Amino acid sequence: MGMYTKNTSERRYFLGIDIGTYESKGVLVKDDGQILASAARPHGLELPRPGWAEHDADGVWWSDFKSITRELLDRTGIQPEMVQAVGCSAIGADMLPVDNQGKPLRKAILYGIDTRAVKEISELNQALGPENILRLSGNTLSAQAIGPKILWYRRHEPELFDKTARIMTATSYLVYRLTGRVVIDFYTAPSYAPLFDINALRWDKEACAYVLGDVGLLPELAWPGEVAGTVTGAAAQECGLVPGTPVVAGTCDAAAEAIAVGVTEPGDMMIMYGTTMFFIHVTSQLTVSKELWSSVYCEPGMYAVAGGMATAGAITRWFRDTLAPELVASEHSGGENAYARLTAEATASPPGSRGLVVLPYFSGERTPINDPAARGIIAGLTLSHNRGDLFRAILEGTAYGVRHHLMTMAGLGMTPGRLVAVGGGTKSPLWLKIVSDVAGFKQELYPGNPGASYGDAFLAALGTGMFSKLSEIKKRWLGEPEVVLPEDGATRAYYDEFYALYRELYTKTKDIAHRLAALGESYEAGS
Repeated sequence: MGMYTKNTSERRYFLGIDIGTYESKGVLVKDDGQILASAARPHGLELPRPGWAEHDADGVWWSDFKSITRELLDRTGIQPEMVQAVGCSAIGADMLPVDNQGKPLRKAILYGIDTRAVKEISELNQALGPENILRLSGNTLSAQAIGPKILWYRRHEPELFDKTARIMTATSYLVYRLTGRVVIDFYTAPSYAPLFDINALRWDKEACAYVLGDVGLLPELAWPGEVAGTVTGAAAQECGLVPGTPVVAGTCDAAAEAIAVGVTEPGDMMIMYGTTMFFIHVTSQLTVSKELWSSVYCEPGMYAVAGGMATAGAITRWFRDTLAPELVASEHSGGENAYARLTAEATASPPGSRGLVVLPYFSGERTPINDPAARGIIAGLTLSHNRGDLFRAILEGTAYGVRHHLMTMAGLGMTPGRLVAVGGGTKSPLWLKIVSDVAGFKQELYPGNPGASYGDAFLAALGTGMFSKLSEIKKRWLGEPEVVLPEDGATRAYYDEFYALYRELYTKTKDIAHRLAALGESYEAGS
């Protein structure tokens, strides 16, 4: 792993910034791990058509990075020259094409919540062979894969494709705006399936030739904690940093979240409670599965098996905004937090939500079913159910999804030795408890840990030589975790029955969901 060797003994602070689906967060961290200040920026998610999800790279990613950086420096009074290095992460992977001046040619096409490339997935499987793709990239093609989205772009927007000089993901674009260098980290690169050879750790020329013609359109490869370059004069003027400040390559938000809570060694597993639910299980060897995603982890010699639900916090947000708008209005007027009120109502509902099961497939589903045409279902409704029952059922539905992932991983011989929860959803004790009860696992968490941005700051410290390996964050920056224990006995047995119904409900309604998805898309196209 490359290390930046410039004398930085007078610098003591590290900047970490993460760009999320609905919010960006940043921290300024002292060399002992103390957080001096944090800042956040909410932003929108553009959904121009069913199955499409996009972000404005300059209007969201770069704008949030600049404003958060300036706010952190202003609030702390830290002089920019005291910032030793910068780390960043973002939603991933994404597909952002830029021209030869580095200007975005269109809105970025986002990760697995964008399901537009179904036909391209089929085309690539036919052209390259699904078994060959799995063997090459360690992954089957799904909505999470960026290769099919690049092919969709080439097929549907050929005039823009002809102007494309580079294709980046969100973290790549931040690093590019800061340093002028186009890189992607080894953890994120396998998400560009079928373009990345996970065994040789390089882009595959044959697959690249079919999908995009020129492998030169893709970023250079680097380790997340490797210094990619230094802040340029132009970038320094925009965001308030000093020219020459080192910038590490960074990674996607999920990996940064995992690092932030010490998920750094084989047997460690992260559950990220965010807009989506994401899982990373660290391993010492490459493990390939058709149901989950395989990746290189964030330093040489380590790998990861990952999974992701397409929606988690996104459903609670939808529920709040659609079915409880008066609570949102009250909160904006100084009243009780809308989520707190909904959680109180859900707490009054018993386990099983008085006979409800929710399939949380409101944006299709990623792993382990890999079905972009899956749809959300609320089953068991009666006139006696109330809003609290419905909200609890949604939390339980995501918990059944967690259990599905844990059981799938167990089938691969991977039972986590340590399960760590992180993300905005961990602020809900009820949600944490439901997940532990349904899954039957103890969860560790670090209250107050800001997540990905903290991991970004640590990667910046790693890249500039303050640490030698990822696992040092546990001893040097993290304290003792809190623990959420699962219930035994009747509650667990009850949830066992509901989990079985959850699995059966998808199997028996899948064909109907697919037909509904097709009808909805055809109507949208016709209108």
